[in-house]
Amino acid sequence: MTSAPLPALPFALIATDLDGTLLRAGDTVSARSHTALARARAAGAEHIIVTGRPVPQVRHVLDGLGYTGLAVCGQGAQVYDAARGRLLHSVCMDRELAEVALGKIEAEIGEVYVAVDQEGVDAEMLIGPGYRMPHPHLPTVRVGRRADLWSAPINKVLLQHPELDDDELTCLARGVVGDLVNVTMAGEHTVELQPPGIDKASGLSRAADVLGLAASATIAFGDMPNDVPMFGWAAYGVAMANAHRELVAVADEVTLSNEDDGIAVVLERLFR
Repeated sequence: MTSAPLPALPFALIATDLDGTLLRAGDTVSARSHTALARARAAGAEHIIVTGRPVPQVRHVLDGLGYTGLAVCGQGAQVYDAARGRLLHSVCMDRELAEVALGKIEAEIGEVYVAVDQEGVDAEMLIGPGYRMPHPHLPTVRVGRRADLWSAPINKVLLQHPELDDDELTCLARGVVGDLVNVTMAGEHTVELQPPGIDKASGLSRAADVLGLAASATIAFGDMPNDVPMFGWAAYGVAMANAHRELVAVADEVTLSNEDDGIAVVLERLFR
């Protein structure tokens, strides 16, 4: 484990990714992590979950944690008030823009497999032909045609390619679409398109504003390239031992893996 000197200020805000970061296998949070987060909250810190998952795919985790704070969901597109069960802010992705971006990508690299997260607290994830769900335990609805994916408002598009790996697909898609949409890799077999300007940093900034907290008082934890903007916004970024090399390259510290309570290790040091 390596670390950089901590800033000379208390962290009033703790931002944690979920998959590969706070969560262990099976969408569980260890007793040690529970205790470490509770100690930080008792010391006056706020905890915000910042995840690529949309609200419907994260509520069971929030309920299991007894979480009543704000959660940034949908890769930054949604700010969700868990205590009241409602969205404070949400950004839809223009479906025509999504189809244009997909057309440009497929013109360059051939057919991609597509899924979408629909918009809303009770919305569905629609899976198009060929798409493999990275988290098979989460609820999805299969559709027979790509056109069926656009039946209702969406907040993001998920891509897979039959031959390219995640890094290759992300790089090539970015090169094709430019600033038309935001392209990010959120996890294994999870390359995503979001509206331009939407990422974890934009969502976390909005949630922090609601709480009256600043980036300069924020410590962030993550494991994938989609956490890079969040690390850029926060005062201090901690990558997990299992993190992607892109995130490690911009992290202030590397802690233990999600399975080894890496978040708890850092919080126990900060909030004694």
